[in-house]
Amino acid sequence: MPKPNLSSASVDALLKLRDEIEEVLAHRAALLREELSKLGLGSKGKVRGSSLKGRKVAVKYRDRSGNTWAGRGAQPVWLREKLKAGAKLEDFAVHKTGASRKASPRKSKKRRRAKR
Repeated sequence: MPKPNLSSASVDALLKLRDEIEEVLAHRAALLREELSKLGLGSKGKVRGSSLKGRKVAVKYRDRSGNTWAGRGAQPVWLREKLKAGAKLEDFAVHKTGASRKASPRKSKKRRRAKR
């Protein structure tokens, strides 16, 4: 397609060209948005991640010097070194007691007496 000489075009011709370009771009953008929605991408163009991402989790492993690991991601260096030295992963497990757990809300089951 040959390049049009825009410097010699009239203002009306330039405005008409601009409107045609806007129309083509809007149509193409709509097609691309439709394709993205079919792929499951959000309106912002990001893949929807887990709702748990970035949340803090309870510590599952701790050593005597205070190093901790939640059990997510790669094992930390301090843990890898101690495991290579012969320690077991269970040796570092944090044991939860009944007092440290959140009390689960139990619904009291009261029997209603029928009024006579």
